[in-house]
Amino acid sequence: MKKDRLIRISELLKREIGELLFRIINEDNFDLSAITVTHVIISRDLRNARVFISIRNHENERDRMLACLKKYRLEIQRCINKDITMKYTPRLSFELDRSIEEGDRILHTLSQLEKSESSN
Repeated sequence: MKKDRLIRISELLKREIGELLFRIINEDNFDLSAITVTHVIISRDLRNARVFISIRNHENERDRMLACLKKYRLEIQRCINKDITMKYTPRLSFELDRSIEEGDRILHTLSQLEKSESSN
């Protein structure tokens, strides 16, 4: 399968999953505003998709929130099957993406270095 098509399908799934989270998950103590679907990596045969999720400002609750997403995995897959016409509906697996917080940490470190250099 061409790489361009995989990228288009991945972006389509990313948007669709982001919207479905707000339609499907309605649990107490679950802050949907803290969740971002950062990217989706889909296999070449379109049967599996790794969904990377960023969870901001809930360091102590990330495992619980990720488990909740995994609990709703089948329902999200069903909605994708209904909304998007594909030969196969990919099996979703949710993974925590720490790249955004790593970027924030690096930017914070750089700004601290910049402040210390300017004060000297």
